[in-house]
Amino acid sequence: MFTSPVQLTPYTIPDTVIDESTDEQFERMWSVIIHNDDVTPYEYVILILEHIFMLSSEMAEHVTWMAHTNGQAIVVIRPRSEAERLIMAARGRSRMDGFPLTFSMEQE
Repeated sequence: MFTSPVQLTPYTIPDTVIDESTDEQFERMWSVIIHNDDVTPYEYVILILEHIFMLSSEMAEHVTWMAHTNGQAIVVIRPRSEAERLIMAARGRSRMDGFPLTFSMEQE
């Protein structure tokens, strides 16, 4: 049997305040939603989902199909700051390429 030569005493953790507004670990998650339109080519949407949202080819095709058939689809669920960054990147790229691809966010 192991006997510890050190005597353990109770330890009190000092009061800690966590600012949840800045700590991503406690940040609420947001769904990034893609909206179907009649202008943006299907293949272009898949490329945006693969290159900006880092979806696999299979997942990008699935999300694109869901948006095409249902009018919208969830792309990813991320903390707010990351969701906003991804939307801005996708929107900026599609506008630069002349397409009206649209995204929105909803809190989980």
